[in-house]
Amino acid sequence: MDFHLLPGGSPSSSASSSDHHHGNTVSQNGHSSDPMHSWWESISKARSRIQLLSSLLPSDSVDPLSSLADTDRPARSLLLSSAAYSSVSAALSSPTSGSGDDPLCHWLYDTYLSGDPDLRLVVLSYLPIISSVYLHRIHHPTSDHLVSLSGFEAVLLALYSSETKARHGKPVTVSIPDLSQPSLYHSPRNPVKSSNSILKTEKPLIGVLSPPLEPQIAVKSTKRACIVGVALDCYYQQISQMPSWSKVDFCKFATIWAGNDCTCTAEFDQKTECIVENNMGNENNNGFGSDITSEADEIENMSGRVKDIVIKDGSAAELGVEDARIPVPWELLQPILRILGHCLLGPLGVDEVKDAASVAVRRFYARASHELVPQAILATRSLIQLDKRAREAAKAATAAVAAANSTSSNANTPSKAKKPEILLVSK
Repeated sequence: MDFHLLPGGSPSSSASSSDHHHGNTVSQNGHSSDPMHSWWESISKARSRIQLLSSLLPSDSVDPLSSLADTDRPARSLLLSSAAYSSVSAALSSPTSGSGDDPLCHWLYDTYLSGDPDLRLVVLSYLPIISSVYLHRIHHPTSDHLVSLSGFEAVLLALYSSETKARHGKPVTVSIPDLSQPSLYHSPRNPVKSSNSILKTEKPLIGVLSPPLEPQIAVKSTKRACIVGVALDCYYQQISQMPSWSKVDFCKFATIWAGNDCTCTAEFDQKTECIVENNMGNENNNGFGSDITSEADEIENMSGRVKDIVIKDGSAAELGVEDARIPVPWELLQPILRILGHCLLGPLGVDEVKDAASVAVRRFYARASHELVPQAILATRSLIQLDKRAREAAKAATAAVAAANSTSSNANTPSKAKKPEILLVSK
C-alpha cells in the first residue's frame, strides 16, 4: 500500500481513499438529520480503528487495546490510555519505523483522514514522538540503518494539508496596539471634533504570525521546517486536550533539540543575583540573594528530574546522544515556544509538565544567547520571567494557606482556663 496524492492535493492511501470519501459523503448527506446514527457510526469507526491498531502492535498490547474498544467512548479512552501511548511510542521509535510501508504510519495517516475529532486527537498526541524521531534521523543520520521516512512525511503532510485548507489561503495575523496613540483609558472614547482640525482614523497595526500556506505534495528540504512547524501548530491548537505524558515527551524532545546543557541555562537567574548584590549590597539585600539561590537550586533539581524522564522501550537510546541539537528556524521555533508557554502557564498544569517545560525554555534561551537571535532571546526571556513570577505567586499562595491553617488551628485549640483575679481593696 503506497501513499499517493488525490487531485485535490491532500495525500491519501490507495486502499482507503475511496472508502473515506464515500463515507464522508454519506455522513454529510444522510446522517446530518439523525444524530443517533451518526453517534453510533463514530463509535463503530473508533472500535474498528482500535482493533486494527491492536493487530499492528506486539501481542502484550492486545488485551489493553481490546478493553478500550469496549468502552462507551473508545477514541477518548485510547487518547487517555498511558499504556497504549507507551506501546505506540515504542513502535514509532523502533529502528525500522517511518518507512513508506510502515503499517503504523498508514494507521495514523488513515485515522487522521477519517475526520472524527476524537480520533484526530489520538493522532495528534503522537506528534511529539513522530516529529522527534523524524527530525533526529534527518539531521543525525546513521550509516547503520538508512530507512526511508516517507511514512512519517505522509502523516506530517496530512496535518499540513488540513491546516492549509482550514486557513483558506489567508495568513495568521494579530492586531498590535499603536504605542504612539493614547490608549482608551487615557483619552475619551468620542473626542470632541474641533473646527480647525479633522480627526484622522488610524489603521490598526497588523502583525503576521504565519504567512499564507502553499500546498505541498512532498517534504522538500527548504519546506521541511515549515511543514513540521505547521503540524506542531495543529498540536498547539488542541493542546488542552492532550494528555500530560504527551506534553512531557514534547518538552523532553524540545530540550534535546535545543542542544547540550551549559552554564548559560541559569544565566538569567545569575544575572538577577548579581544585580541585587551590586545595587543593594550583601548586608542590605533583605534576603533576596538567598531566595534567588534557592530558585537556582530548584532549577537544577528540575533539570535532574527531566533527565530522569526516559522514553520507554528504546527511544531514549536513539535520541539520548551526546549532542542531538537540530536547526530551529523561526518558523519552527515559534510553535515550539507556544507549546512550551502553554506547558509553563496553562491552567490546571501538572508539575511534571511545568518542570520539563521550564528546563526546555532555559535551554533555548542559552542557545539563542550563543547564536544571537533577538526574537528567540526576547521570547525565551519573557517565558522565563513569567515562569519565575508564576512560581513565586504559587509559593506565596501556599505560604498564605499554611499560615491561615495554622492560625485557625491555634484559634480552635482550647486554652487553659485562667483563674479569676482577686483584687485587694484597702479600706
